[in-house]
Amino acid sequence: MNQPLAYVHPGAKIAKNVVIEPFTTIHNNVVIGDGTWIGSNVTIMEGARIGKNCNIFPGAVISAIPQDLKFGGEDSLVIIGDNTTIRECVTINRGTIASGQTVIGNNCLIMATAHIAHDCHVGNNAIIVNGVLLGGHVTIGNYAIIGGLSAVHQFISVGDHAMISGGSLLRKDVPPFTKAAKEPLSYVGINSVGLRRRGFTTEKIREIQEIYRILYQKNYNTTQALGIIEAEMEATPERDEIIQFIRNSSRGVMKGYTGSF
Repeated sequence: MNQPLAYVHPGAKIAKNVVIEPFTTIHNNVVIGDGTWIGSNVTIMEGARIGKNCNIFPGAVISAIPQDLKFGGEDSLVIIGDNTTIRECVTINRGTIASGQTVIGNNCLIMATAHIAHDCHVGNNAIIVNGVLLGGHVTIGNYAIIGGLSAVHQFISVGDHAMISGGSLLRKDVPPFTKAAKEPLSYVGINSVGLRRRGFTTEKIREIQEIYRILYQKNYNTTQALGIIEAEMEATPERDEIIQFIRNSSRGVMKGYTGSF
């Protein structure tokens, strides 16, 4: 697919039906899957693994070396799943020795000018809105939405189906199924609209609401709240996902908003 005015290194592995627009540069040790479109003025550097039917818009830079002073030139990857769209001027850095890879899942939308740093893991069906900055080692769950111009501190985790308000500063972990807003970032409810769109039943949404009422609105500390949830609520995948997320949090989870809901 060496197109006029585009450069593709002979060592790159490009599927036959990939479209590469002019003025794009694809380096050695790159793999691009069937049906992917690469717009003009894209730079794809060593270590990129791009799936099928992706769309990468002009100005994106994929798999540049990490902006990490500890990086020692080790081999590492950027892995991008199938059916993912990367809009204009997005930058995605490859991993370091810590994990060896930066991963973007399937069916994601990474909007213009977002930055995804080394060793980040973004789940399937996630949306990273314009201007979002993800520090190194950030984990974004499946179906999570990070609002525009938000900045996510390194090592933060955002749970599945969480929704973050635009312009947020994430210094603490955000549990699954929640909405987060205000400054400092706080729990402001569950993402009920998103859950309904994804097929969660009314009963399941009520169950999740009750879990977070105990966590955030009953004046218990986190240890007390988790004990009550385990003792009084039926074990379900959603209950266990919330409990496990909070117990595994290394930075601590966001607090509840003290104003009215």
